[in-house]
Amino acid sequence: MTQVKRSAPNPEWVLMYRKGIPAPKIAAGAGVAASVVRYHLAIAARQEPGLREEYQAALPAPPPRVTDAGRRNLAAVLAFYQAEGRLPVNGRSPQESALAGWLTRRRREAAEGGLSPVYAQALDTIPGWRDYPTKRDADAARWQQRLVEVAAWLAGGNDWPRHNKTEDQEERTLGVWLHTQRIDYRAGKLTAAKEKQLNDVIPGWRQGRARRSGNSRHTA
Repeated sequence: MTQVKRSAPNPEWVLMYRKGIPAPKIAAGAGVAASVVRYHLAIAARQEPGLREEYQAALPAPPPRVTDAGRRNLAAVLAFYQAEGRLPVNGRSPQESALAGWLTRRRREAAEGGLSPVYAQALDTIPGWRDYPTKRDADAARWQQRLVEVAAWLAGGNDWPRHNKTEDQEERTLGVWLHTQRIDYRAGKLTAAKEKQLNDVIPGWRQGRARRSGNSRHTA
């Protein structure tokens, strides 16, 4: 058991208290009664009137409060990422811009060490969410995601997705994206890098779905 001097406050205990460690925890570590530590701290407080304030200032901040609105925004961001394969960015729509603003505030809190564990645990399932993406980054991520989704669609035994004449929302989403790639290719706007990826991942993408109408062969 630690030998306690009553004539002067124990400097180690005072230092620990100054760092925000409460008296019972100091006492447990030193193997003495909490009342003994409090006695020493009382002496130190009389000698240093600002000691109590230093202790309060050193205490860890309480966990950030998570509001109902915050939980709704969190769920909306997760659902957005699941559907779009990217994080929301400013400038697309009022709703997406609002989610992007909420996410920016969470990034700031994360950088400052004040992010709620509730938010951190959920958002950390999204790779790279703590970085500040540009609109260009978001577009590139979504393009890659759509390419993977079309490949998965075809791997599932489906024909090329249609951009019209279908009530399947997933097929229509993928079909519109693929139709856009064909338009860009014909207009000379598709980059060589994207064309190569399309050729490698989903060969035959330019022809698409073949069908017959009379003696003519068309593609969808």
